[in-house]
Amino acid sequence: MIHIVKADVSHAELLSTIGKRTFLDAHGHSAPENDINVYITKTYAIEAVKKELLQPEQVYHILYYNNTLAGYSKILINKPNENISLLNITKLDRIYFLKEFYGLGLAKVLLNFNINLSKKHQQKGIWLAVWINNLRAVNFYTKRGFTVVGEHHFRISETHTNPNHVMYLEY
Repeated sequence: MIHIVKADVSHAELLSTIGKRTFLDAHGHSAPENDINVYITKTYAIEAVKKELLQPEQVYHILYYNNTLAGYSKILINKPNENISLLNITKLDRIYFLKEFYGLGLAKVLLNFNINLSKKHQQKGIWLAVWINNLRAVNFYTKRGFTVVGEHHFRISETHTNPNHVMYLEY
């Protein structure tokens, strides 16, 4: 059974924990270990997550599978991108799952949930940045109709960035 819950500040510690773990699984090998550790310590600190949860434009959802935390997402409504001429578009900022839940179709369920939520907010499309070497993710989004519309250099640290595709799906 799949259950999706909108996160609030009471979920900050949970999101901090799963955020660190899933980021390490997906990107832990993308930069020097110290750079990755500094990034996740700052980005996924409980107070940093609480601060984001208090901002109404940042919408987190948690997906449970058979009553077990499996993954989460974060979208930003009305977040323009320099590579996309349309306004009223949503950014899919994060969608991560624990490795033991890969291959169950849960990412598709959570992506579709966020697309529908975006549409309810009268958005014209959804975009994201994905590390170009994360072929599993690039293929996932491509299969769902996203196209590469630009590039972005994702800053892990002051000395390291990862090249990302900016991908977009228009509704």
